[in-house]
Amino acid sequence: MTDQPIIDLLTPSEPGSDDELNLASYAQRAYLEYALSVVKGRALPDVCDGQKPVQRRILYAMSRMGLGFGGTNGNVGAKPVKCARVVGDVLGRYHPHGDSAAYDALVRMAQDFSQRYPLIDGQGNFGSRDGDGAAAMRYTEARLAKITSLLLDEIDEGTVDFTPNYDGSTEEPRRLPARLPFALLNGASGIAVGLATEIPSHNLREVADACVALIKSPTLTEDELFALVPGPDYPGGGQIISSAGDIADAYRSGRGSLKCRARWKIEDLARGQWQLVVTELPPGVSTQRVLEEIEDISNPKVKAGKKALSLEQNQLKATLLSVLDGVRDESSKDAAVRLVCEPKTSRISQQELINTLLAHTSLETSSPINLTMIGLDGRPTQKSLRQMFTEWIAFRQTTIERRSRHRLNKVLERIHILEGRALVLLNIDEVIAIIRQADDPKAALIERFKLSSAQAEDILEIRLRQLARLEAIKIEQELSTLRTERQKLEEILGSPATLRRLMIKEIELDAKTFADPRRTLIQAEKKVVLEVKVVDEPVTVVVSQKGWVRAQKGWAKDKVAAAATNGTSSATPADFTFKAGDALYGSFECRTVDTLLAFGSNGRVYSVPLSLLPGGRGDGQPITSLIELEAGTQLLYYFAGPASASLLLCSSGGYGFMATVEQMTSKFKAGKAFVTVNAGETLCAPSVVVCDAGSVPLPAASHVACASTGGRILSFELSELRTMPNGGRGLMLIDLEDKDTLAGACAYIRSVSIEGLGRSGKPREETLEIRSLNNARAVRGRKGKLADLGFKPQRVSRVL
Repeated sequence: MTDQPIIDLLTPSEPGSDDELNLASYAQRAYLEYALSVVKGRALPDVCDGQKPVQRRILYAMSRMGLGFGGTNGNVGAKPVKCARVVGDVLGRYHPHGDSAAYDALVRMAQDFSQRYPLIDGQGNFGSRDGDGAAAMRYTEARLAKITSLLLDEIDEGTVDFTPNYDGSTEEPRRLPARLPFALLNGASGIAVGLATEIPSHNLREVADACVALIKSPTLTEDELFALVPGPDYPGGGQIISSAGDIADAYRSGRGSLKCRARWKIEDLARGQWQLVVTELPPGVSTQRVLEEIEDISNPKVKAGKKALSLEQNQLKATLLSVLDGVRDESSKDAAVRLVCEPKTSRISQQELINTLLAHTSLETSSPINLTMIGLDGRPTQKSLRQMFTEWIAFRQTTIERRSRHRLNKVLERIHILEGRALVLLNIDEVIAIIRQADDPKAALIERFKLSSAQAEDILEIRLRQLARLEAIKIEQELSTLRTERQKLEEILGSPATLRRLMIKEIELDAKTFADPRRTLIQAEKKVVLEVKVVDEPVTVVVSQKGWVRAQKGWAKDKVAAAATNGTSSATPADFTFKAGDALYGSFECRTVDTLLAFGSNGRVYSVPLSLLPGGRGDGQPITSLIELEAGTQLLYYFAGPASASLLLCSSGGYGFMATVEQMTSKFKAGKAFVTVNAGETLCAPSVVVCDAGSVPLPAASHVACASTGGRILSFELSELRTMPNGGRGLMLIDLEDKDTLAGACAYIRSVSIEGLGRSGKPREETLEIRSLNNARAVRGRKGKLADLGFKPQRVSRVL
C-alpha cells in the first residue's frame, strides 16, 4: 500500500522518468486499496470484539450519547432516543457513509432472531423473521442493551488504542475491550472482495467454559474443547442433525456445512384427529418461505419454455397433497414460530407427513460455517475454533494488563498527591505563613517541604475546609486503601498466574450474569431422503425412432396369454402405433424399477427411471422433455434394463470398454459424460453383454466381434476387455487402417449379424456363425481378417 495521494498518481510525468506510472499499475494499486478497504473496513468482524467497523462505531456513539442500559449513574436506565438521532451522530462523527447502511446495521443488532445476544434494546418495529423490514428510523427508538456493558465498560481505562476519525475532529476506538469473545457469541455474516465470512452464534455459557478451560490448560486437546463447545446455538433454536465428527471437522478447518432441521410437536385434537405444529426453524428460514415452498409444490407453474407441467412436478404435487390437507401460520408475539400443518386424514402416518415436509421444504436445510475474520495481527484469515479462542485470550490478557497499568498509574498519582496533603496537615501553620508571605508560594513550598510540582499545585488549590482534623483521617484511610490496591495491581502485572486467575474470575462472573440455556438441540440424525414408492411389475418400454417413449404394462408372453384367453389376436411389436413419419426403434422387456438409457452423440448418457415414463396409451412422450439435452447433441441409441445389466460401449475410433447400467445412471437431467468421443469419431451402438430381465433373459456373452467399415472382422475373448465404472475411452478393440473406422462391436455366444449397404445402396445383412468367427479369432488390438461380405459394414449386433 502506498501513502502517495491519488492526485499525485494522476499527475503526468516525463516519459521514461522514475515516477512514471502506467494505467495498469495504477488500476492494480487502486483496486487493491479498495479491496483491503472493503475487507478490513466494512465486511469482516474482528476476532477481538467480534464487531465490524460500522457496528463498533454505532455502539461507541451510543455510549458517548449516554444511552447505556444502566444510564450515566449505573442505576437508572437511559431513556431510548430516536434511531434517526443515533444514525445522524454516527454519520457525522465516525462513519461517513449512507444512512441506510448504518440504520440497517443498527436494526440487525436489535433483532433477537438475527443475533443470539442483541446488543441494542430497540423499541418499535424492527422487522420480523419473515423478512418484513423495520420501520423508518424516525419512528423507532433505541438504547444499548445490558450485555453491551461487556464491550464498553472498560473503554475509558486505557485498554484499547484510539485513532482519529475521518476528519480528525475526534477519536474512535480501533477495537472494543470485549470481556467475552463476541465473534463467537453473536457470529457474523459478510461478503468482501475475494473473501466472505459466515460465523454462527454460540451459547455464552459454553464459550465461557471453553475460555476458562483454555486459560487453565493451554494444551487442552481439540476433543476436550469440542466437548465444551459441541456446536452452534442459533437464535431461532432448531436442531443440528450433523454428526459430532462433521461439526468437529468444520471447527478444525474453519469451513464446513451443518445440516439443520426444524423442531415440531404433535397436538392431539378431538375424535382422534391430530396436527403437526412447527415451533422452531433452522437458521435463515422463515415461516413465509416455507409457506411459499409448499404453495409452489401444491400449485406448480409451467416452467419457462415448456407447454405443460413436467411429470416430476405432477408427481411431487400428488405426493404432497396425498399427505397434507392444509397449512397456516399462527405465529404471534406469544409464539414466535407456530406453523400448523393439517394431515389429509388422521390415518396418515405422522412420520410420513414429517418426512415429506422435511424432504421438499426448507424445514431441513444446510447452514454454512466460514470462520474468516480480522485476526490479532490485523490480517483477514480463516481460523479454526481453537485459533479464535487463543487469539481472543491473548487479546483479553493484553487488555487486563493495559487496564491494570492504567489504573496503577492513577493510583500512584493519587498516592503522590495524598502524601503531599498529609505532609501539609502536619505543618499547616507554616504552610499558611509561606502562602501569605512568599512572592512565589509554589516555589517556596517545593523548596521548604521537598514537594513535587504536582503536590505543590494541589496544596495551593486546596480548600480551607479540607484542612480540618477529620480530613486528615480520611486521607490516611484513602492512602491505606490505595496502597493495598497498588500492591494488588503490581502483583497482577508482575505475576502471569495472578493475571490468569483474575481473567478466569471475571469470565465466570460475566457468565453467571448473562448466561442462558442452549436453544439449539444437537442430535445426529440421517438426512431425510423421500423415496418414491414404485410397484415392481413387468413393463414393456417402447421407443420410437424419433425418441418418443412410453411404457406398456406386461410382457409379450403375458399379452399372448391374455389374447388366447379372450379369443383375440396377440399383441406384437408390429401392433405398436406411432405418429406419422415415425417408426419403432425398439422395445425392451423390463420392470418398473429399471432404467432407460439414452446415448447422445457427444458421449453423454442420459438416464430416466421407467416409473417416470407415460403409460402405453397414445404416442407417449418425447424423451427430450424428461432430460436436458445439450445444444447440438442428438440421441443415437437407447437401452432399458436393470441396474445389473452390462453393456459394451465403443466409438468409431476403435476403442471400447464395458459398464453396467447402474454405473451409467445419473440423478441429474443433464446426464453423465461417460464415453470419450474424439473429434471426427462417432458413438457406435451399445451391445448387451448380460441382462437377466424380460421374459427371455439374455445369457452372458463370452466373446467380442468387431467389424470395420473396410470389411475386416476380429473376434477375441470378452475377458480381454475391462469394466470402467467411471467411463472413458477404453482399450483398443481393433487396429484400424488409414481411413478405416469401427462399424461396431458386439458381445456374442454363437453368431453375430452384420448390417450395411451394398453397391446400389440396398440394405444388406449377413449372419456370421461360430465357424466364420473362429477364423477371425485373434488377440484384442490386432487388425483382424478381411471378410468377403460384398458390402460396407455399418452395424454389428448379437444374434440370439
